[in-house]
Amino acid sequence: MIFGRVRFRAAVGNFEAAVRAQDADAAERAFARLTHGFGKAADAELQAAGPRLSALLGEVPPGPRAAVAVMTGACVERGADPLACAPAVFASALDAFEQAAVFCDRWAAAGRGELPGHEGEGLEEADFERIGFEPVMAWQALPQFEMACVAMLNSPRVRRELPGREELPAAVARVAELSGEPFKCLAYALAVLDDEPVVALNRATGAGFALRVSGIGDNFQLHTLLADALIGRGLVEGEAPSAEAVACCRDRAGMVPTTGSFDFVGVDGELIWNEGRPADIPVVDGVRLVVLDPPTYRRNWPAGRFFPGMTGELVYDHALAPEESAALLARVAEPVR
Repeated sequence: MIFGRVRFRAAVGNFEAAVRAQDADAAERAFARLTHGFGKAADAELQAAGPRLSALLGEVPPGPRAAVAVMTGACVERGADPLACAPAVFASALDAFEQAAVFCDRWAAAGRGELPGHEGEGLEEADFERIGFEPVMAWQALPQFEMACVAMLNSPRVRRELPGREELPAAVARVAELSGEPFKCLAYALAVLDDEPVVALNRATGAGFALRVSGIGDNFQLHTLLADALIGRGLVEGEAPSAEAVACCRDRAGMVPTTGSFDFVGVDGELIWNEGRPADIPVVDGVRLVVLDPPTYRRNWPAGRFFPGMTGELVYDHALAPEESAALLARVAEPVR
């Protein structure tokens, strides 16, 4: 095992040297050794390798670049410093999505019909000439970059502290618009809220409650944690989720069945779907405002985390003064059914 670890460290060093020397043949050989030894490397080796691999991304050719980004993400999942690794991963992902938008535009202009698969299904050799090598490679790499970016965004430190990813959501949305492929995991991860104030108004009683959300991937997860915070405290009537469901929505692995407790309604009266994100809740006077109505029908789903590597938190703060709740509720439209 020690010999294996030495070989892995050597493979990282050889790959670094070959990439920086722009020696394509040596880089290909070193990359093969790197991938072969990756699965057997100890946590400490991967923690050291993560920032080194990340630092190479700008120099790695388009072909293997996404695979190196995925390796960097795996290093972060094993303990490498996410703040050191994320900037180059996000920069490479932004470039890939921008190039993929070019790919989609040129594909349509060439009259090529339905977009090809990311594994190359539907591509022809001539497409590399008519569309361009980098746009084609970028299109193929998008699932890998999505995976690598989500690994970075699992870290609350990255989500809260790291600048430089502001352009990525727009680039992802542009490719989603052109391709019809939503890249849902990345779009949702980029929209995750941290330490975000939310006010929940119980329409039936007029009571309002202030809470804060962090690391919650979708509204199924939010729904379970909100039901626990309010019904579990006896503040709102309804069916509270089990302790196991709540734990799975916070930090426990796996999923367990649960039952819905509310309908979520926005200030405009529109339903806020469980399939959506906390970021979909409209902002009123600087605070996200959700109205809780009795469920219109019984809904069941497996409770758990949308992002298994991300810890979800919902913190109950305080009950609003009755006059404050009434003033907010007066601004809410009747639900649209």
